[in-house]
Amino acid sequence: MSVTETHAEHSIAEHQHGGDCGHEAVQHGDHVDYLHGTHRHAEHGDHYDEHESVAEHSTAEHTHGGDCGHEAVQHGDHTDYVHEGHRHAVHEDHYDEH
Repeated sequence: MSVTETHAEHSIAEHQHGGDCGHEAVQHGDHVDYLHGTHRHAEHGDHYDEHESVAEHSTAEHTHGGDCGHEAVQHGDHTDYVHEGHRHAVHEDHYDEH
């Protein structure tokens, strides 16, 4: 799985993610990511990292679309599909986690 990490647009001091912050929590390996808009925040020291990664299935294994059974969410110039607590966005021959 390829992962790109950049610092989130807000600091821990500006907004603390946690059980009552209003953002959906998603277990991600040994830590929890918080869905924040169309991306994930993961606590890392004194800041949050943005997590985006390749989804767990390919376009060949499952094709998201109007009748796939997953909620469609407009995201800028494309559509994300809510898939088990996270979002998939088509990117060439795979889906990115958003």
